[in-house]
Amino acid sequence: VIGVLRSGIKHGPVSIELFFGAPSANNAQAMILHAANIFSVTRQLRYSKDSTALSLDLAIFINGLPIATFELKNRLTKQTVLDAVEQYKKDRDPRELLFRFGRCMVHFAVDDQEVRMCTHLQGKDSWFLPFNKGYKNGAGNPPNPKGLKTDYLWKEILTKDSLTGIVQNYAQVLKEKDKKGVPRWKQIFPRYHQLAVVRSLLDDAKKKSVGQKYLIQHSAGSGKSNSIAWLAHQLVDLTQESVSGKASTVAEKLTGYAIRPGKLGRTAEDTIFDTVIVVTDRSVLDKQIRDTI
Repeated sequence: VIGVLRSGIKHGPVSIELFFGAPSANNAQAMILHAANIFSVTRQLRYSKDSTALSLDLAIFINGLPIATFELKNRLTKQTVLDAVEQYKKDRDPRELLFRFGRCMVHFAVDDQEVRMCTHLQGKDSWFLPFNKGYKNGAGNPPNPKGLKTDYLWKEILTKDSLTGIVQNYAQVLKEKDKKGVPRWKQIFPRYHQLAVVRSLLDDAKKKSVGQKYLIQHSAGSGKSNSIAWLAHQLVDLTQESVSGKASTVAEKLTGYAIRPGKLGRTAEDTIFDTVIVVTDRSVLDKQIRDTI
């Protein structure tokens, strides 16, 4: 689904675009096309042809293509995010078309206090990662005086602008090799802290331009290489227009935090950063980051 949203479908001489990404500031036609995308939500989605009574709590679509599924729980009914995870592992057959690898970007388990995500359902072997903000340098989410602890999921992440940016700049399917050299496919969806750090840095660079210094701390296994790669690719696409405030309000709202070169008409003179240099102190990390970028 990531591939067809980004690149459309080609068959012989025919090419069909299935999604229009974030437009550049001065491209009125691209703005119209992007605004025509249909972001939709389906509750109690019946996903099985064979067992037609089976349904999941929620699914999100872009132009009719599924990008995310959800199992929702509520601690008031004595069910938590862990029950939602178990439901995906035990009750959701990964052979169903919707749950097969690559057919959907991400699967969320959600309750009123925590969020977890999985990009590859494999029954009991499904691996769910936290998708939380963190609280007091630890796990979980901070108290929310205005609502549920997990409302950031739909207020920050599942907006049209945010999903557009994720499709264009973050979500991907990679081909990797295991220790024996056997190739395998891996689907990646950014975790909350990765989106937060990259978006925060890009926003600050838009406002302050070059010359700033930052310290970003990631714990072991939290995806440093991807954060670096996503940031590097989008830094070289930041334009002077964004910094000077000339970009239209519409374009700012439609933002992917990057404007991709090529179709969208950016010129080399507009860029803030001409080159991004990544320095690391370990050879194994150097290869990992280089491969990722």
